[in-house]
Amino acid sequence: MSRPKLEIADIFRVCGPAWRQANAGHVSLGQLKVMSAIEACRTEVLGGHVAGCTKCGHQHIAYNSCKNRHCPKCQGPAARDWMAARAEDLLPVEYFHAVFTLPAEIARIAYWNKRELYGLLFRASAETVMTIAADPRRLGARVGMTSVLHTWGSALTHHPHIHMIVPGGGLSPDGSRWIVCRPGFFFPVRVLSRLFRRLFIEGLLALHRAGELAFFGDLAGLADTRAFATWLAPFRKTEWVVYAKPPFGSPEAVLAYLSRYTHRVAISNSRLISADAETVAFRWKDYRIKNGDRQKVMRLATDAFIRRFLLHVLPDGFHRIRHYGLLANASRKANIAKIRALLGTARPDQAQPVSAEIAPLTLREPCPCCGSPMRIVEIFRRREQPRSRAPPRGQAA
Repeated sequence: MSRPKLEIADIFRVCGPAWRQANAGHVSLGQLKVMSAIEACRTEVLGGHVAGCTKCGHQHIAYNSCKNRHCPKCQGPAARDWMAARAEDLLPVEYFHAVFTLPAEIARIAYWNKRELYGLLFRASAETVMTIAADPRRLGARVGMTSVLHTWGSALTHHPHIHMIVPGGGLSPDGSRWIVCRPGFFFPVRVLSRLFRRLFIEGLLALHRAGELAFFGDLAGLADTRAFATWLAPFRKTEWVVYAKPPFGSPEAVLAYLSRYTHRVAISNSRLISADAETVAFRWKDYRIKNGDRQKVMRLATDAFIRRFLLHVLPDGFHRIRHYGLLANASRKANIAKIRALLGTARPDQAQPVSAEIAPLTLREPCPCCGSPMRIVEIFRRREQPRSRAPPRGQAA
């Protein structure tokens, strides 16, 4: 795939130094590290190797990737590898997609409490589905799920929400049989919404009592226990947004879908239109439009664009993909084997690689001239220049 004409890295390299200086003292170390990683990604700063064709002699330079999870250029290969590892976990059942969203006012607290609130969002949404699924009036089964955190809207606004993929059924309480959910139907969204609301509010109050929340600006007064309880009370009566989509067409469709969600970053390079010292223009979707063209162009001041992008940097060590219930990491393999035995199905064949937005030219790829295998001719370290005579290609290692 050809390199986009404009990248986040270009904006950071040109405007980043002035932005960092203007915002000194208001940018976290994690955000600064993300900026530096994206700026250096697939450049001589990180070193790389020279690849040569075993037949025609073609050579190209492949610079190393930063592998930062917020880098738009690195997530395609990462998603491809992750999906290949998940392919053997697919079950021959319906899969459903649910979305759990926080009210905008409560989401504001996450500006200063990302680890606490995002973690609570994971836990509350997972417990909601597992509790309702275990109810004999609903399904009466133990279920599993894969949850993915997104913190952005299409316009780079702060919009934390969980995308959850759930197999359409679960194990009976004694583990002796697979219980199938009603075809084409997950759970009532109103039931999901109200339990999710209760669990999240309870968790939020527990965090506040433990002194684990920080408040600033016009919300500083919420540090007081009574003030926080009073402020939170109206949210017990409002409807929280939970959305359940129709089931996927096939288990394979789940992989294709997840490849677009698991390793997505706040904005991809392909959405960028133009950028200069004053303004950045990019494409976005206006989901408020029900009928008509949702595609629009947004123009932000460059400093505002950088600030919005960095708003979605996650805390170090925070996992944005998590598995729960039957799919929890500790017992996933055993549970899947048991479910397949109950369903009378064999382990699936190795799935075909899922297409990704970034398809870098590496040793996995053949020679672009003749299709023969490529091999490493030379490895060079950070900030070194290769000795081999190869035309620079700017592709990733």
